[in-house]
Amino acid sequence: MQLISKQIEGYMESSSWIRKMFEAGIAMKKEFGEDAVCDFSLGNPDLPPPTALKQAMKDIAEEADKPFFLGYMPNFGYPDVRVALAEQVGKEQGVEVPADSLVITCGAAGALNAFFRAVLEPGDEVLTPAPYFVEYGFYCQNHGGTLVPVPSKPLTFELDLDGIDAAITDKTRVLLLNSPNNPSGAVYSRDELTALVKILEKHNEGRERPIFILADEPYRFLAFDGVEVPSLLELYPYSVVCSSFSKNLSMAGERIGYACINPDMPNKAQLVGAIILTNRILGFVNAPALAQKLMTRCLGSQVDTSIYETRRNAMAEVLDNGGYNYTMPKGTFYFFPEAPGGDDVAFCELLQEEKILAVPGRGFGYPGYFRLTFCIGEDVIRRSRDGFKRAMKKAKV
Repeated sequence: MQLISKQIEGYMESSSWIRKMFEAGIAMKKEFGEDAVCDFSLGNPDLPPPTALKQAMKDIAEEADKPFFLGYMPNFGYPDVRVALAEQVGKEQGVEVPADSLVITCGAAGALNAFFRAVLEPGDEVLTPAPYFVEYGFYCQNHGGTLVPVPSKPLTFELDLDGIDAAITDKTRVLLLNSPNNPSGAVYSRDELTALVKILEKHNEGRERPIFILADEPYRFLAFDGVEVPSLLELYPYSVVCSSFSKNLSMAGERIGYACINPDMPNKAQLVGAIILTNRILGFVNAPALAQKLMTRCLGSQVDTSIYETRRNAMAEVLDNGGYNYTMPKGTFYFFPEAPGGDDVAFCELLQEEKILAVPGRGFGYPGYFRLTFCIGEDVIRRSRDGFKRAMKKAKV
């Protein structure tokens, strides 16, 4: 007897490689012990939230006896939170962002889904550079769209501008960018993005519906070595920025984020109103009340990014020692090295023999590579050194 839809059944059978490896890690830790396994599979921020969060929790508790403390609110979020967040987003993006350009959402995932529900018609296409976060395909399909990956340049993961130009059709509705990028750690340069905008402007000529750029930016805060993360709000009027506080405040479980519509977008109010509506009718209704209150009191704070930089350097030493080929990540907390021999699944199995967990690149639409997260203790990273070296030797046999 069939209890679930064929589509969801298919999703379950081909579920995320990230989750598969995470679950394999649980089993290995039970068998061999926590300290025997080096788990690089899941990007779950391990740093404690900034100290401002603890004080915010105390302050909020003092207000809990007020009427409607956790009651309904406008679907875009608390008005005062919207104002405060607009000011912070404006500082980060380098443009003035009025409060009426923002919708507060249930994380960046909620923002992406609300946006897609607002703009996609059945059959519309969403282009994205590969490698990409695997959930993007599901989010598009949720709302009748199709994800169209365009492979980035090997190893450097710079945008293939000619490939994007060639992939655009009359069905293209959105170009989805994630920079700094999960899983590659790439940060798209201002020159790349400026050239990309020219391509979109060319294709927009004569169109009734423009092509949007949707920028998914939860890692904007985590760029290394002074690398610039350019603002698409400065470069392209039909741009929308989605983000969250999962990484910079270590609040992944609180599900708080936002969609920011370019203040200079023609007829901006129509799109803002549509996202407010879809935020409600998708069942989110509004972002969690407590998360909004916490986030507002912590704006301008973040975790200690120097810890991530130290771990990045440690991970690079381990990979260099093992003879791996990779590009140093410019942002995020991921490495995306080449898989020796080219078979990413087979090589991740070799790593498992060494009690090291990594995620095959095909889980991100880019076979031949594998992802390692370094949001884990430096001791775990350094403990993996000999295992990575042995796995490389096995791959060369």
